[in-house]
Amino acid sequence: MAGSNAEARVYREIVRLAHSGIDSPTLRLEVMHRLRKVIPVDAFWVATADPATLLFTSAVKEAIPNKAVPRFVENEFLEDDFNKFRVLAASSRAPVGSLYRATKDRPDTSRRYREILTPLGFGDELRAAFGAGGSVWGFACVHRERGDRGYTSKDARLLAAVAPDLAEGLHTALLLEHSRRRNSPDHEEGPGLIVLADDLSIAATTPAGERWIAEICDRANRLALPEAVQSVVARLWALERSTGDEGGSRPLPQTRVRTASGRWLLIHASRLSGPGTVGQTAVMLEPARSSEIAPFCSMPMG
Repeated sequence: MAGSNAEARVYREIVRLAHSGIDSPTLRLEVMHRLRKVIPVDAFWVATADPATLLFTSAVKEAIPNKAVPRFVENEFLEDDFNKFRVLAASSRAPVGSLYRATKDRPDTSRRYREILTPLGFGDELRAAFGAGGSVWGFACVHRERGDRGYTSKDARLLAAVAPDLAEGLHTALLLEHSRRRNSPDHEEGPGLIVLADDLSIAATTPAGERWIAEICDRANRLALPEAVQSVVARLWALERSTGDEGGSRPLPQTRVRTASGRWLLIHASRLSGPGTVGQTAVMLEPARSSEIAPFCSMPMG
C-alpha cells in the first residue's frame, strides 16, 4: 500500500497477524493496538458477525462503558442514522465511513452523535465492515475524543486496506476453533431459554439458559447480555416496527455463535403472547446442528 513508512509497516504487521492463526479476540485487539500507531483511536469496538445475518456474535472493546453498549445496539437496529453497518457491508465502494464526512461536518444531525457519542465525550467516528469473497465476518467502530478534528480520507483508506485481510483472519480463527472443538470430547447440553423484559433485563431463565449465557458472556466486560443476544432481540424488534407484526408470521431472526468452550449455539428470539407477557421476548439458545454450522465454516474467501 502507498503511504508513509510507518503506515506501510503497520499494514504489514496487520496482514501478518491476520494470517498467523491466532484466536479471534486476540486478533482484534492486536490489530486495533497497531492501527492506533497511525490512526487516532481513543476508543474502539470490534465485533465478529454471522455472515448469513450480519448480526453481531461477539465483541471486544476499549474505553467504551458497558452501559453504553445496549444503546449502540438499539441505534444500529431500531433508529435511522448514518453509516449503518449493513449499509457499509453492502457498499460497492470502500466499506468504511466517517461520521463527520457522512453528515458533511454537521454531526448533530446524527442521533447517535447527539445521544450516545456526545455524552461519552466522543467526536468523530470511523466505522468499517470486514468482508472478503462476498462474506462479511466482522465490524469495527473507532472513536476520537470530542474537540479533535475528524478522521481523514487517509485514515479511512488505511482501515479499508486492511479490511479484507482482517476478514480472512476472523474467518480462519473460526475454522481453527471449530477444528479444535471437533477433536475434543463432546459434552453437549440441551436448549436453554431466557425471557427478557422490554428494557432487556432478564425476567426469567431456565438453568440451561443461564449456563449458555455464561458461556457466551464477555467476562471481562461483564455485560448483562452478550452482544449476540442483544443484536438478535434488536433485529426482532426492528422487524416488528417495520411490519407492525408481533404475531410471529415472519421468520424469526437468528444467529450462530461460538461459546467459550468451543461449542456452537443457535440463538433466536420471539415475542411472547398471553396474560402477563406484555413486552416480553423469549430467547432460545440451543446447540447448533452440524448442518447449520457446515456452510458457515466452509464459505469461500475468494
